Amino acid sequence: MRRREFIAGIAIGSCAVASGCAHYPARAPSSSNRLFFTSRGKTCLIHSDGSGFRVLEFNQPDQVTWQPGPFFSDGRRVMFLSMEARRDGPGRPFDEYYTQTPTHLWIYDLESNSLTEIATKERKAVFYTPELLLNDDRMLVQVVRNKVGQVYSMNLDGTDAREFTRAGEGLPYGSTLSPDRRRVAFHLASPRGYEIWTCDIDGANRTLVAGKPDHLYFGPCWSPTGEWLAFQDCHFKNDPGHESSDVCVARPDGSEMRVLTRGQVHWFAATYGNPSNRGSGSNMLSWSRNGSILFSRKLPGSKVAWEFQAGRPDTDHFNRDWKPELARGGAEIFLLHPGDGSQVRLTNQMPPVWDFRSCESADGRQVAFCRCAVGDPPALWVMRANGGGERLLTKGLEDRGADHPRWLPGG
Repeated sequence: MRRREFIAGIAIGSCAVASGCAHYPARAPSSSNRLFFTSRGKTCLIHSDGSGFRVLEFNQPDQVTWQPGPFFSDGRRVMFLSMEARRDGPGRPFDEYYTQTPTHLWIYDLESNSLTEIATKERKAVFYTPELLLNDDRMLVQVVRNKVGQVYSMNLDGTDAREFTRAGEGLPYGSTLSPDRRRVAFHLASPRGYEIWTCDIDGANRTLVAGKPDHLYFGPCWSPTGEWLAFQDCHFKNDPGHESSDVCVARPDGSEMRVLTRGQVHWFAATYGNPSNRGSGSNMLSWSRNGSILFSRKLPGSKVAWEFQAGRPDTDHFNRDWKPELARGGAEIFLLHPGDGSQVRLTNQMPPVWDFRSCESADGRQVAFCRCAVGDPPALWVMRANGGGERLLTKGLEDRGADHPRWLPGG
């Protein structure tokens, strides 16, 4: 079974203050109409009207890529993950070498421009990735040693690390915190398959929500009220490239599980671009403020230009061949009501394009999403929350792509 992205999304004591900082005005942010997005390995900011494009340039040696993680409760500080040059590549299999890449965790203050490295004490491995902020003082961190992933709960400086999951039980990631901050949902890549679990914030009282042979359950996210979890169901044995999935919901205790779509219609493994500028990543579900689910519905018979090569060893965490002559169709953003399963189309571009990574603003008025035609890198768009009013915000740095949009907290 192929693994999905380690960092999702991403998808995060005393700390030494680093000297580098981002190029951004030192003023209190008005966050409700601003978005993070990534472009060419950098994190950028933009207003939803297209103004205020900024690139966060962190002047830290040897750090190749930066990705924003969870926000703190003040809405001003955000955790960042940086990575040094990757140790995998041609001739070096992803599974063996990727997690030998040193990573670093930081806190960036949007108001003061200060950048502080954290998780430096009692370090357990070179590869740390942030899973979740449990509160402003404690976090869940994925630690990978000898290709074995395990999640620890620890203080921000890295001390007092406690096992949240057990070594060898599978790779846990995709963690999300319930609205009341008492339970955690995550998926576990175990020998049995990908399963959805919930547990207390210390890892105790674990409950299996979804887990069946031949099913890859992925990406749990809590409804605004905390009464439901939405997640994906991919039939991976028939779909080794994880191209598609169905949308499911269940109670956090595993009861009342329902599959809301049929026919593996959600575009799961988003692949885009061309051989000189390609990209990929899991296309996640998200909730709207009114309790509906945003997802990318593939048009019937659609096929991407990147064909997955199931029988070939994966040395680049991509393992696809460029075949644009096979591409057809696209994907549209839909709202799915979990009560009756009804669906409302929000985008409908002609000729078809690929719309994905949709997320609603904190005030519930706008939806941001990515859009690309075959062979193009994704661009960042916004529209009204009920559809319509679509506007292109940016194609990213040097028009090389704008991906992974994420609204800053409101207020």
